[in-house]
Amino acid sequence: MAGSRMKLELSRVVQGGSRLGVLKGLGRTGQQSLEVPGCLLYTHFGTVPHLTQDTLHTLSSLPSVSQITLSNIAEHQEVLEEFKDGFRKFAGLHDTVLYCSLHDPATPCPTGYTTNKTVSVWGSGGRIELTVAKFMALQRTVQPDWYQSMADGETWQTNTSRKRVRKSVDRTLAHLDECLLVHKESQELEGVEVFGVVEGGDILEERVRSARETAKRPVAGFCLDGFQTGAMDQALRTQLITAVTKELPEDKPRLLQGVGRPDEVLACVEAGMDLFESFFPFQVTERGCGLCFSFDISPDPERAGRAPPTVLELEEGKDSAGEMQQNGDVSLDVQTQMTSFEINLKDKRYQDDFRPLVEGCGCYCCKNHQRAYLHHLLVTNELLAGVLLMIHNTAHYHGFFGALREAVANDKLDLLKRRVLRQTERNE
Repeated sequence: MAGSRMKLELSRVVQGGSRLGVLKGLGRTGQQSLEVPGCLLYTHFGTVPHLTQDTLHTLSSLPSVSQITLSNIAEHQEVLEEFKDGFRKFAGLHDTVLYCSLHDPATPCPTGYTTNKTVSVWGSGGRIELTVAKFMALQRTVQPDWYQSMADGETWQTNTSRKRVRKSVDRTLAHLDECLLVHKESQELEGVEVFGVVEGGDILEERVRSARETAKRPVAGFCLDGFQTGAMDQALRTQLITAVTKELPEDKPRLLQGVGRPDEVLACVEAGMDLFESFFPFQVTERGCGLCFSFDISPDPERAGRAPPTVLELEEGKDSAGEMQQNGDVSLDVQTQMTSFEINLKDKRYQDDFRPLVEGCGCYCCKNHQRAYLHHLLVTNELLAGVLLMIHNTAHYHGFFGALREAVANDKLDLLKRRVLRQTERNE
């Protein structure tokens, strides 16, 4: 493979952990960039759920990279092959960089369907088995700007044996080598970047081995898999990520799959992660909830309207958040549970609450509508509820990442953590 055009330029590294910089050389022209720490734009088949392109682009500071997934695309391979001009043109996406991942981070996949030669993805029509040849044929058809290599990621469960985890690492490295070989010989993929996948479950030695071996390959960056919410507690996740990042080159980006909760994002940024998938706002929207956590680190806590939630709202989210912090029988079921970072607008208390979702928020939803109206839309199952909530949740989440970069730049990460985790006085 030719030398990678993608380049991570770091402007700051805090105590070997948090990294601040810009990922440059993105897209076929190499003219686009993405700030880190940052997140990708989550999509279903190229479209942000609930939002048209026109509605989406009313939001400011959207990331330049959109995530698409083979789980959504694989069943449409024949149509895309007939179309011939790639997924970007097929979906009407003109100005975004495309990253193609294997699975949809918002939809947990059934396990037990991986073999030495194949992995499975799950589309609307059921399971689709992929060999390396079929996986690479899909990449040639999609023509993304970068893609995740094929990987055996079925070892996130806590009861996975050491032997199975070792086999997962071996398979993933073998898949990567095959993908790189086919990639090199594919004219359609010239200029396209490959991210290697780091596996290893919850076993430190296998995580380190996977990272070390993957770093030896000519990849543009790294996807860390198997750390998703519900797979392990944050202390273990931090320990493993810290060990993995020590094995990876400083000048290549690190993308963490399946982690979206703000508290977990903060901990993983401190451990050295650069990029995240922004599926969390979609999950919050699907629950009929609105993000309301505070992330303002300016001297004026009311700036940009990022006022802390009320005591009543704090109490509302406590129980569900507490369940998720327990490290007992962790499972991906927690991805569907309400968190302490959101309010449930289906609750009757909001039927006569005429405040915006977040005071002073500049998004269309908060500038034009009240919580009572959102409550009405939700209880009457109006489609507009999802549109308005997705507008706000997307804007709020990407605003959080802007604050995160500001905090890393200005030594205010501890202050941001206190804001997000609500450890400051509730009535400030």
